[in-house]
Amino acid sequence: MVLDVVPWRVQAALVRAVYALPRSVKRLVVGRPVRIDGQELAVDAQLLLLLNRLVNGSGMAGGDPQQSRVRLVKSSRSICGAPIEPVEVRGLDLGGVPGRLYTPRGVDDQAPLLVFYHGGGWVIGDLDTHDNSCRFIAKNGGVKVLSVDYRLAPEHPFPAAVDDAFAAYLYAVEHARELGVDPRRIAVGGDSAGGNLAAVTAYQAVRAGKPKPVFQLLFYPGADATVRRRSRELFATGFFLTDTDMDWFADHYVPDKDKRGDVRLSIARAEDLTGLPPAYIATAGFDPLRDEGEALADALREAGVPVILSRQADLIHGYINYLAAGQRFRDALQEGVTTLKAALALTGG
Repeated sequence: MVLDVVPWRVQAALVRAVYALPRSVKRLVVGRPVRIDGQELAVDAQLLLLLNRLVNGSGMAGGDPQQSRVRLVKSSRSICGAPIEPVEVRGLDLGGVPGRLYTPRGVDDQAPLLVFYHGGGWVIGDLDTHDNSCRFIAKNGGVKVLSVDYRLAPEHPFPAAVDDAFAAYLYAVEHARELGVDPRRIAVGGDSAGGNLAAVTAYQAVRAGKPKPVFQLLFYPGADATVRRRSRELFATGFFLTDTDMDWFADHYVPDKDKRGDVRLSIARAEDLTGLPPAYIATAGFDPLRDEGEALADALREAGVPVILSRQADLIHGYINYLAAGQRFRDALQEGVTTLKAALALTGG
């Protein structure tokens, strides 16, 4: 990669300097606006894509999974921003599943809890790549966040991640007192593959007769691995997550294509979604997963589940992690956090 030899701290400083430029200068750097499907890409997103091509080339993943994991960790250090404080962070064992609890200043032992699942196509990503996003949610939402380090494919293919996600949620419910949270106000959430795991966890809780989450916070979730929707063709290349990436993730996570219709992966295809908790579903306009997430919103609504669907029409996949890349990304994440905070305040408090 062009800048692969540059230390991440230098890369982070470069990102800060570039994003401090006036908008007019940034427009000169990136060139003409990108317009597709009646949407215009935010200049900050366009600039981020340019920087990403310089550092990582095109695409999000590929080749050896371990190398892709390392690459994501390195890039997250420069684009996620300085650690948000004050937030207390401690590691936990969630009954065999590693986790990390984020506690913002000012909450008590009856705080609400968000059980959070990171994105990365079930193959890459970890607690560190989403550390600052969890800090942001905790601090700005007044909520404790329990980030779950579920097992990754291909070492642990489907349904290992699903099993870990559900086990971690049940641990949180059963150990609410030890975690210092209100058992009546436990939500689930995540981004991309993590949004998929959050929705599947809510579904499993309802169908198993377990205490169900009170809310779902789903950022650009994967929801149906059986259909190629229009957004996947429109944004197949050039917008961070690519069509090739999606095939790479699916081939590692569920190599048996006959299993890709399983509701524990393709949650939007579930025959019965009644009884699931209310959801905030955010999609990104320039994202091959856009139409998939919106199909999940439609399916939940048809089942009578209250849904807020928010398309961030000018953004790209992964936006909750780009906290150092301009205010637009922070604003988009804040919208979801504000919705979560309001939903939890209306529940059981």
